[in-house]
Amino acid sequence: MSSLTSLTSDDYVVRAIRPEEWPTVKELRLLALRDPVAHLAFLESYEEAEARPDSFWQERATSSAAKGAGARQFIAEAADGTWAGSVTVLIEEAGTKDWAGHLVERRQGHVVGVFVRPEHRGNGLIGALFDAGVAWAWERGAERVRLLVHEDNGRAQGAYRKVGFSPSGVVVPLSGDGTQSEVEYVLDRTS
Repeated sequence: MSSLTSLTSDDYVVRAIRPEEWPTVKELRLLALRDPVAHLAFLESYEEAEARPDSFWQERATSSAAKGAGARQFIAEAADGTWAGSVTVLIEEAGTKDWAGHLVERRQGHVVGVFVRPEHRGNGLIGALFDAGVAWAWERGAERVRLLVHEDNGRAQGAYRKVGFSPSGVVVPLSGDGTQSEVEYVLDRTS
């Protein structure tokens, strides 16, 4: 899917989160929500996330790490132990409705919560995160992987194109706001 020529295996370890890491899951999410384009990238505010009880973060980490879970969060851990970035993939089943109420036509992965710390951007790390997330979706029988990106978030759109995603032509209104839209990007399984 992506070319990671600028990364070495010594730079980062990309792996699924573990249940006991919920405080770091929370910390990285709060950091992501302070990013200058967070209002375009995430459907919650810093204040909403910060107000959530620890039990919410514990459940999020536990459910992501559970065997057979319908969602998995992957992180990139730098050599010093810092979590440099994260991506989460949800499995959407054919015949069900997605978060926006649209019918899911085939089993697919849905990428959410993409974030890379600014000091770790531009080196191919996002490709390594997507490689892990997409491989996980393929292992679960997904026929394609999709994501939604704000129409004005050019930085993210460029990153998604670099890792092999392309616009599907589907545009959906931003949740709760009829004046803004999100564009669907997809990666179809070729083998």
